[in-house]
Amino acid sequence: MTPPAAIGDELAPLTLPLTRTLIVAGAVASRDYQDVHHDAEAAREKGSPDIFMNILTTNGLVGRYVTDAFGPRAVLRKVAIRLGAPNHPGDTMVLRGTVTAVDGDTAQVRILGANGLGNHVTGTVTVTVPATDGPEADR
Repeated sequence: MTPPAAIGDELAPLTLPLTRTLIVAGAVASRDYQDVHHDAEAAREKGSPDIFMNILTTNGLVGRYVTDAFGPRAVLRKVAIRLGAPNHPGDTMVLRGTVTAVDGDTAQVRILGANGLGNHVTGTVTVTVPATDGPEADR
């Protein structure tokens, strides 16, 4: 899918298994060393049943979802997300998106990512896919 997308277009859903490795690696890669993202015992002491994904990992997954849907030239212009239910190891998150606005080569996409506990992430992403002329347009 590349703009001009139509309002109401739905992105193909993306199903993501939530592994302990994904959660820990995402926290380490984003330099978030809070113990609740890698130490199950510390997370339980703080009231969580297990470690949970940080917002930076979620933000990266949302960005990947949108750029994969719109293609390699897609540029994220704005990502505005809010977290809800935590992502714990052993669950699955399904990301879905719906185009809510289109202006030339730019689209706004409503994002919803749900897991077994409910909605993990909601928000909007603004993405631009620049037009090209010549042979690059065929790539």
